[in-house]
Amino acid sequence: MSKLIIEGGHRLEGRIEVEGNKNAALPLIAACLLTDETCVLENVPRIADVEVMARLLIDLGAEVEGIGTTTLRITCAHVSKDEPDRALVGRLRGSVLLLGPLLARRGRAHVAPPGGDFPARRTIRTHLEALQAMGARVLPGEGHRLEVPDGLRPASLYLDEASVTGTETALLAAAAAPGVSEIRHAACEPHVVELCEFLQAMGAGVTGAGSHTIRVEGGGRLGGARRTLFGDYIEAGSWAVVGAITRGEVEIRGARAVDMEVVAAVLRKMRCESRFEDGVFRIIPSSLVGAGRITTGLWPGFPSDLVSLVTVLATQAEGATLVHDWLYELRLFALEQMSGMGADLFLCDPHRIIVTGPARLRGKSLDSRDIRSGMALIAAALAAEGVSEVEPLETVERGYSRLVERLTALGARVSRE
Repeated sequence: MSKLIIEGGHRLEGRIEVEGNKNAALPLIAACLLTDETCVLENVPRIADVEVMARLLIDLGAEVEGIGTTTLRITCAHVSKDEPDRALVGRLRGSVLLLGPLLARRGRAHVAPPGGDFPARRTIRTHLEALQAMGARVLPGEGHRLEVPDGLRPASLYLDEASVTGTETALLAAAAAPGVSEIRHAACEPHVVELCEFLQAMGAGVTGAGSHTIRVEGGGRLGGARRTLFGDYIEAGSWAVVGAITRGEVEIRGARAVDMEVVAAVLRKMRCESRFEDGVFRIIPSSLVGAGRITTGLWPGFPSDLVSLVTVLATQAEGATLVHDWLYELRLFALEQMSGMGADLFLCDPHRIIVTGPARLRGKSLDSRDIRSGMALIAAALAAEGVSEVEPLETVERGYSRLVERLTALGARVSRE
């Protein structure tokens, strides 16, 4: 495993181009299993999680060209088995998205417990209930074993939570079920909309994308399709925090203005000046002020994927900020180690933390426990005095491509060991 050595205290500036949304790339790759024709995905992020998903398809019998580039060409003419490689599944929570397409192509699916961030705390109950409503039968045994002896069938279903991957699982199955399915309490995130549009391009009838009720007319023959992914607003927001916390001036290209509104709104609460002009999101050096309260929410609320980063940014703001992430508790726990850097943090409970700043941070050895809190700790190290170490770096690289190269291009003094 690798560690990132960071000499903090240097102002960063320059330009960053974000690639496609990781959370769109994974379900779109899974959707390619629904057809025996060739699909082409462009602006794909060059990250470890995408490579794992692509190799899962290869293990199932697909041909995948372009791994490690921003363009994937995927042909699933033959799906040779219904149990994807256990070791790969154990590295990626998104592997759960293979269940619906495998049921459609093979009639059976056996997926080991998926890995990724917080695997023990994030269940797939919503996914399984959606598939059962569409005719899947859960079989006894290790992992997740399902079969559809009579094929997938359309259903009218209500998701007990507006889970993103739960919605995507239902969409993938509904596209293959003959008839009209309705998914209520569906997630509205931009990457869910991307999957809906890709399924439409493949030949499924999809209406209501971006709302809490999505109707899918499935069962017809699905064909190949081409899609250029939207720029990743989570990655763009991460680089915005890196610029703001070092009092730097950073220009971020590739994300859509409509997606960046949720980021800009929270930055405004912290008196961080930002502008979106001509496709560029610009961070301007500012004197930060505590936001009072930041609460995550379902889209278009503030995304949980950015809560670790704004918590770290709040350590450099004048005054107090209460950060409330009602969805995931372990992200905030991961930030407790910043107390050893000099941060003034009070963890109220697993979902709420009070940050009082500005704090003079000192370098420290840090543990990256998940993608987003790992990137947040890198941001903290960039603002700290002295040298920090963040490891394992591979955890953060699951969601951020060419991380060392891009930090260096902004003027960061970092090295990989």
